[in-house]
Amino acid sequence: MRIARFSIDGNVGFGVVEGNDLDVIKGHPFAEFERSGQKVPLDKVRLLPPVLPNKVVAIGRNYAEHAKELGNEVDDVPVAFFKPSTSVVGPGDPVVYPSFSQEVHHEAELAVVIGRMCREVPRERVKDVILGYTCANDITARDVQRREAQWARAKGFDSACPLGPWVETELDPGDLTIQCTVNGEQRQLGRTSEMVRSIEDLIVHITEAMTLLPGDVVLTGTPAGVGPLNVGDEVAVTIEGIGTLTNKVIKRG
Repeated sequence: MRIARFSIDGNVGFGVVEGNDLDVIKGHPFAEFERSGQKVPLDKVRLLPPVLPNKVVAIGRNYAEHAKELGNEVDDVPVAFFKPSTSVVGPGDPVVYPSFSQEVHHEAELAVVIGRMCREVPRERVKDVILGYTCANDITARDVQRREAQWARAKGFDSACPLGPWVETELDPGDLTIQCTVNGEQRQLGRTSEMVRSIEDLIVHITEAMTLLPGDVVLTGTPAGVGPLNVGDEVAVTIEGIGTLTNKVIKRG
């Protein structure tokens, strides 16, 4: 099931994507819900970020070839960092090039959307706390990341976390194609099976330390091939079984 968050005529809601239509749901997807039977054409709505996370927990260096291309080793434990909720934008929203950086990179990632409040999740229960999966782009000011010990500014600036286009709830994430194109040219191509640590590993590790809330997002790392974005570029992240997330890079006004 594909669940989208959308806006139409100033109203925001959730709907189930069926072909070229949205079947509006009553309530929200983090509890049992009913379909209203009210169908709206997809081309008549604005798709929003599929969730508004309280926090985005991101994992670095979870693909060995990506760690290698940046001159890093795979760490003994997962490298976790935060992207603030204010960094989240949706499909079609602009990525605003930050004024304090001269080198902004794309990072295509599979995002895990949490479906229920959870802490200290045992491995065998991880699937129970996941609502579904969406596409993400961990936009990074690479020059800032290199010169600042903490990654908060490099990865947390406004519009640095595009998510979308919707949440796919019925998906086996174990071996999916993940790719990124810039202006139609392929930059990244990998498979989720290349992750150093599985989604189960990551959720167990994160929830040892903190509570995850419904709508929180976990970014699972990026495959090799990250590279620069420039003002005017159109960047697209496509993940098998989910869809394509597309954003355009603009200059800060």
